[in-house]
Amino acid sequence: MKKLLFSIALTLLFVVPAAYAQTPLTLDSCRQMAMANNKDLKIAEEKMKAAKLEKKAAFTKFFPALSANGVYMYSQKEISLLNADQKLALGNMGQVPGQMFDGIKGAMMQVVAAHPELAQYLAPLAGIDITGALNEVGSGIADAFRTDTRNIFGATFMFTQPIFMGGKIIAYNKITDYARQIATLQHDVSMQDVILSTDQAYWQVISLAYKKRLAESYLALLQKMSDDVDKMIAEGVATPADGLTVKVKLNEAEMTLTQADNGLRLSRMLLCQLCGLDLDSDVVLVDELKEELPAVAVKPDFDMAEAVDGRSEVKSLELLASINRQKVNIARSEFLPTIAVTGGYMMSNPSLFNGFEKRVRGMWNVGVVASVPLCNWGGGIMKMKAAKSQALISEYTLADAREKIELQINQASFKLDEANKKLVAAKKNLESAEENLRYATLGFREGVIPASNTLEAQTAWLKANSEYVDAQIEAKMDNLYLRKALGTLMQ
Repeated sequence: MKKLLFSIALTLLFVVPAAYAQTPLTLDSCRQMAMANNKDLKIAEEKMKAAKLEKKAAFTKFFPALSANGVYMYSQKEISLLNADQKLALGNMGQVPGQMFDGIKGAMMQVVAAHPELAQYLAPLAGIDITGALNEVGSGIADAFRTDTRNIFGATFMFTQPIFMGGKIIAYNKITDYARQIATLQHDVSMQDVILSTDQAYWQVISLAYKKRLAESYLALLQKMSDDVDKMIAEGVATPADGLTVKVKLNEAEMTLTQADNGLRLSRMLLCQLCGLDLDSDVVLVDELKEELPAVAVKPDFDMAEAVDGRSEVKSLELLASINRQKVNIARSEFLPTIAVTGGYMMSNPSLFNGFEKRVRGMWNVGVVASVPLCNWGGGIMKMKAAKSQALISEYTLADAREKIELQINQASFKLDEANKKLVAAKKNLESAEENLRYATLGFREGVIPASNTLEAQTAWLKANSEYVDAQIEAKMDNLYLRKALGTLMQ
């Protein structure tokens, strides 16, 4: 009887072959499409990339920092090393010596007048202008002291190599590495959530597809029975009341089929939305084409301690606790000295390395910089105590999460046990309902069982089949929930 009813349902299913012309989707293909379409998963992927880049950025703090700076400045006035009086004195430095030299020339002329034979020797001295020569020398000295600092060019190239930063750089590197691991774990959690949502939508479609088949099979039975009752009424072996009772059930069956069809359409839309398909896509799933639902997976064996430790949420909280412990080290580094080696090359124009020159000159330099904190009025101590409190909060949160996850795993395990027992009971009820329907149908055809009893047997058969489908889907989903609680959903 069961195989016959499913054959009828499959025949009805393929009446419209155009709806199933496309390739049926498997559960794995739906998962892949959902993971490719899910926005939260894409966000988690980007966070994972960002965490990796931050880890690389933190590692660069171990290497020397290099920098280059350039400057150009124009000033309205230049710096003067001589005041105005000094410049004037240098420009007229030949006045006094010139006057003295003029007196000497007068005496020389008297000597020449007294001794004409010396004229040829002393005459050249008469033409010398010592005043102008000394003034020119003084002006040259004044010009040499000009700085011409109205246009200044400068550049520096520096490097700083940290030697000891109080453990701050090491702590930051560990924090970014922990953050990278947390981002990876959060990506895994997001992926498990996508898989869970997809599986729920997938099996909801399968459940409603099978219930629609049942509704179609039930409707076919009632239509056949309605025809038989009409013939029996015509032959006088059934009453019109029997015919009306069957027709009422027939109307209810048509309404049930409509509801099942609407529910199936909505479930397909939800699955299409998760997979990134158009909502009107008439997708077909592999498992809805099968005569029977796939067998329920065996309950997985697990060790509670390993299961709790293996959960991504627990690992993330452990890493968060490690991050907060490193923050304590960072707060402690505020009390420790820091040491760094610095060096570089600086150049300027004008330069001061060879007097005051209008040319580019530079020099190398290297040194050690040490900083020792002395007093910050207790601010560092308060920060360190606050960091320790955050670390303790992380430890308490981790312990609480372990307890809740253990409770969640136990609840999922107990629920799966109940679902498996319910599945066994539903299968027995279905077998009894099928046997009862077989006897009722034969008795009705032989005229020894009234139509009302046959209708009751058909209704009980529909209910038993529906409950069996629900029990199968529930067992599948509870198995999925247990695997999610164990953190093995992607295995």
